Amino acid sequence: MENKTLAFIGDSLGRQQFQSLMCMITGGEDRPDVLDVGRDYGLVKARHAVRPDGWAYRFPRTQTTILYYWSASLCNLTPINASNPLTDYAMHLDRPPAFLSRFLPRFDVLVLNTGHHWNRGKLNANRWVMYVDGVPNTNRKIADINGAKNLTIHSIIKWVDSQLPKYPGLKAFYRSISPRHFFNGDWNTGGTCDNTTPLSGGKEVLQDESSDAGAAEAVKGTAVKLLDITALSQLRDEGHISRYSIKSTPGVQDCLHWCLPGVPDTWNEVLFAQL
Repeated sequence: MENKTLAFIGDSLGRQQFQSLMCMITGGEDRPDVLDVGRDYGLVKARHAVRPDGWAYRFPRTQTTILYYWSASLCNLTPINASNPLTDYAMHLDRPPAFLSRFLPRFDVLVLNTGHHWNRGKLNANRWVMYVDGVPNTNRKIADINGAKNLTIHSIIKWVDSQLPKYPGLKAFYRSISPRHFFNGDWNTGGTCDNTTPLSGGKEVLQDESSDAGAAEAVKGTAVKLLDITALSQLRDEGHISRYSIKSTPGVQDCLHWCLPGVPDTWNEVLFAQL
């Protein structure tokens, strides 16, 4: 990875893979020589924002840059009325995030993911309105959440594949979905994942097909590779944050995100084996 840039673009599980890799490279130590180069990519905290849209760090000895950009839906979002602070956002299902199209020429390895934000609650809370071909979507098949998600994943992978001939050194991956493990309810109905015994539900993956059929289908026939982590992560229901989060809410367990060090370290080992 000398003189190269590795970019993760996706949701909070993509952020966890980025955090995992940063910890693996630094050995979990504070490294004063590591440079924060977020400004080079416009990744600075906006006024009133809780955090920036991502982070970028450079390791000077090898000139390796590792970055993460927050794009939960993996499609382009634009304000419908920029002058209104409470505006809805056009969610362009068939367009890549502006950050990706702008900075793609600077990347050598790209890892994309999306998945867990595709539900009505998230879309309504974020004031996202589905658009296709630059206009509000009227197709009922696409309006279905699964239809919208599949259109986006296929569109973005197809777009990245179309760009690869221009950048022969670029290796692009789409990471399959990270499994949730809520038992006896969902995240808001008392679901739990506080088993602490590793591999109690099984010890190996024996299937040939991906457990994320949508992701496998989307990369088929393209030069974008599938980073398939679903089935192996499914075996690790004890690896989630569960009730051990720093600011946990009584009665609510996080059975979506992972403890670090943990399962996302394996995703990065698989990524580097593929590289």
